[in-house]
Amino acid sequence: MEKACNSHYHNQSLLLLLPLFLSLLVAGLAYPTQDEQSQIISRFQQYLQINTTQPSPDYQSSTQFLLSQANSLSLESQVIEFVKGKPVILLKWPGSDLSLPSILLNSHMDVVPFEPSKWTHPPLGAYIDEGGNIFGRGSQDMKSVGMQYLEAIRRLKLSGFQPKRSLYLSFVPDEEIGGYDGAKKLAYSDVFKDMNVEIVLDEGLPSTDENYRLFYAETAPWWLVIKSNGAPGHGAKLYDNSAMENLLKSIESISRFRASQFDLLF
Repeated sequence: MEKACNSHYHNQSLLLLLPLFLSLLVAGLAYPTQDEQSQIISRFQQYLQINTTQPSPDYQSSTQFLLSQANSLSLESQVIEFVKGKPVILLKWPGSDLSLPSILLNSHMDVVPFEPSKWTHPPLGAYIDEGGNIFGRGSQDMKSVGMQYLEAIRRLKLSGFQPKRSLYLSFVPDEEIGGYDGAKKLAYSDVFKDMNVEIVLDEGLPSTDENYRLFYAETAPWWLVIKSNGAPGHGAKLYDNSAMENLLKSIESISRFRASQFDLLF
C-alpha cells in the first residue's frame, strides 16, 4: 500500500538550488488555516479517486480535474494528444520576463495496477485513518507531487508572488509503461522547443517530515544477456564447475554492484 505524504537535470547547480528556493518561498507564507488544509486534502483525495490505473487509465476524468484546478488558479492551459487517447496537459504561469528560459515541473497521471485484497483500505478510496495517513494508489507515485506543484502555486498566488521566469506544469500519460507516447513525444516536439525550458524537475518522493531528498539523476534499464559455460547438472552426480555454478557467480557479482549503488543513495 502507498501512503501520502525531483529529477531531471540540465543545470546541476540550478537543480540543487531551485527546490530550496521554492521551499523557502512557500515557507515564508502564512501557514494554511484548518479550513484551507481540509480543502488541500480534499483536492488531493479527488485526484487519487480518479482511476488512472494501467492498462486502461481514465485520462478523460483526470484531464477534466486538472483543467478545473488550472482554471481556479488562472493558469494558461492546453491539452495535446501526440497519440490519440493519451493527453498531455500543459499548464503555464507566465513570468514577468518572457526573455528568460522557463522552468518545467513534470508529473504523470497514470498509476500501476493493484491487488485490492492486499490493501488495508480500497486503493481508489483515498481513505484517511486516525493518524492522518491517506491510503490510495498514486499517493506516492506520483499524484502527491503533481498536487504539491498546484498547491504551492496556489499559496504563492494568494501571497501576490509573481515569478520572473515562466513556470510550466506538465501532466503526462503512460509513464508507467515507458512514457513513449507522452513525455518522450513532448520532449521532441516543437511545443517543448518553444517553451525554452532551462530546467526540469520530475518525479520525486513524499516526505513525512520537513526533510526532502534531492535526486540529480535517474536510474535506467541495463539489459544483459549472460551465457554460462560448464558441466550440465544431473541428479545422480554433483559436478564441479557446473554451468549453473558459473551463472551464480555472475548474479552475485551483479548483486554486489547493485548494493554499492544503493549505498550511494542511502
